[in-house]
Order: sequence, then C-alpha cells, then structure tokens
Amino acid sequence: MATGVPPSALSDHDLLRELGHLYQTRMDALRHAADQAFGEHTRRMNQLEAEYLRRNPSREIDPERLREGARAR
Repeated sequence: MATGVPPSALSDHDLLRELGHLYQTRMDALRHAADQAFGEHTRRMNQLEAEYLRRNPSREIDPERLREGARAR
C-alpha cells in the first residue's frame, strides 16, 4: 500500500525537504529497519528522486562529478 503525498503534488520546497529527510534517515534505515521498512524507504526515495529529475532535467552538473573531472583529480 502506497503512503505519503504523491511526489508530483509536492511543491519544490516540500520535495527538497522530503528528500533531505530521507537522506538523513537512510543509514539508520539501512542498519536498523526491518526489510519491509527499508524497502518502503527505498521506494519513497526513488519516487522523490525521479520527481526531482523530472522537474529539473537541465540541472547544473558539477564538472568534478564527471569522468573527466575524476581523471583530472
């Protein structure tokens, strides 16, 4: 059963807030959550990230995060 507000219904501010919260709780979920709870955490994170990418297809890419940037380091 899906829970939470559909990502498409969140404002940009709320979407970023929700992503931030998920990232803050990720390690705890990985280490201590039941399999079902960790799966739900992952599902929700994937939904929110997909929505962020849908809204920001031309987001700024840090050149250091590209293969060429890594090689230059």
